[in-house]
Amino acid sequence: MSLYEASQLRIHGEEILEEAYKFTHVQLTKSLTTQLSPFLAAQVNHILGQSLHKGIPRLEARHYMSFYEEDPSHDENLLTFAKLDFNMLQKLHRKELSDVTKWWIKDLNVPSKLPFVRDRIVEGCIWTLGVYFEPQYSLARKIIMKVGSIITIMDDVYDAYGTIHELEVFTNAIERWDICCLVDLPEYMKFCYTTILNVFEEIEKEMNKQGKAYYIEYAKKEMKRLAQAQMTEARWLHCNHTPTINEYMQVATVSIGYPVLIIISFIGIEDTTEEILIWATSHPNILIAALTISRFMDDIAGNEYEQERGHVASSIECYMMQHNTSKQDAIDQLLKKVDSAWKDINEACLSPTQAPSTILMPIVNLTRVMDVFYKDKDIYTHSEGKMKDYIEALLVNKIPVYIP
Repeated sequence: MSLYEASQLRIHGEEILEEAYKFTHVQLTKSLTTQLSPFLAAQVNHILGQSLHKGIPRLEARHYMSFYEEDPSHDENLLTFAKLDFNMLQKLHRKELSDVTKWWIKDLNVPSKLPFVRDRIVEGCIWTLGVYFEPQYSLARKIIMKVGSIITIMDDVYDAYGTIHELEVFTNAIERWDICCLVDLPEYMKFCYTTILNVFEEIEKEMNKQGKAYYIEYAKKEMKRLAQAQMTEARWLHCNHTPTINEYMQVATVSIGYPVLIIISFIGIEDTTEEILIWATSHPNILIAALTISRFMDDIAGNEYEQERGHVASSIECYMMQHNTSKQDAIDQLLKKVDSAWKDINEACLSPTQAPSTILMPIVNLTRVMDVFYKDKDIYTHSEGKMKDYIEALLVNKIPVYIP
């Protein structure tokens, strides 16, 4: 198991670790058919489904405590402290979710004003806990939840609701970033637009307090890029255009919303400087890799549903058309690119020369969220299965603690 987990950190050219990964995967799979103890069998089954390196840290900690408790050699004091720490932070995370839910339902009343939008505040909280869970990031988490909710609104407006003319006007309004643009928008878009401006005004005030007034311009720039990318996809759908895979990725790695979330995630990190923001918006390799993984995994997991509701061609359709291949072959090739991108991320983290590890970790963690949420299917959109288990584990169920 340890060798299997170590092999997850392999980089390009590490043939021995490549062989170790294949070997350990086969041996661990075989071991499930032997007489393993329940403690070991549960661990093996878990890591084959979700490796530690690509998992959400808080969720993996929750899983590991249950395994560790069954280990006869466990340290009872260490386990007790871990449980207490988890329960104390869970109370804080619940409070954050409560605050953002109040904003979403009571202050904005989104479910009534925008009934076509996915109502995913709780799921968005789990997403945000994947970025960072520590208490010092409490305010940053609430801001990320709000921005993530805005991205979901925009995604549903561009993909499923707005007419092509309305979307052109909306995109132009975001580009201008001026409250005066409200007069040109239909009523539901006025609400969307005002919400975007208000949340980014809140971000601006917070960053001014931190003496980082320059930050907001980088955040706004990424929001404008997001709107332009989603508009491009809307035009493709309107014209029934299937781009090449390269043309698609230039747009779709922006339209997924992660470039915005990555910049927003830096809001709570002391090491954030203007130089860091310049680096992050200059397309470094780790960011390209993270966006590649996110886009391909999203497309593979959600392809069937998205195409049923009428959606722009995904990377699968683009690859199939360009290379004249089957759907399964296209998926296999995209998954190889995902595996290669993880090696790029590992390499960047092993030699962090352009940015400190505190800056790199939110990028890694956002990618981990995609691995968990989109491994088999899109559990963000279809949240009735595994997502409910994750919500219960991180936000609902306390860990029982016995203190003699």
